[in-house]
Amino acid sequence: MSQQKQEEDVKTTYQKFASKDEPKRPVVANCIKAFFIGGLICIAGQAIQNFFLYNFDFNEQTAGNPTIAVLILIAVLLTGFGVYDKFAQFAGAGSAVPVTGFANAMASAAIEHRTEGPVFGIGSNMFKLAGPVIVFGTTAAFVIALIKTIWTQIGG
Repeated sequence: MSQQKQEEDVKTTYQKFASKDEPKRPVVANCIKAFFIGGLICIAGQAIQNFFLYNFDFNEQTAGNPTIAVLILIAVLLTGFGVYDKFAQFAGAGSAVPVTGFANAMASAAIEHRTEGPVFGIGSNMFKLAGPVIVFGTTAAFVIALIKTIWTQIGG
């Protein structure tokens, strides 16, 4: 028997052995928790937006930008104080999907690499994460706008 085959057999045996002692993940409970936590973050965002609508000279279209800015600021502050990570551990994907999760990821990268300097530490490592997200978002927006334009032109 070849060395590679023996290594594959050992890996397979180990995976079977390890899977017996691995705790089962509560997938349904985690999904429900993520749904409600994400919803609570959205409710908080709506409350902030309502604050801007009723207390300042904003309308429905212009209140979104300061609302997102406040949510990002809150997430970055909670990340800096070490609170958001504990919250995210409990909330799972419910805290990762809204804009607060992206802000947390950016701030965490900046905090982790701050000793390497502002450019090569904070800047470069922060944008290793942000770059693909921004490129994907921009590309998706372009493709959707292109489809909408073509659809509108053909009379859809």
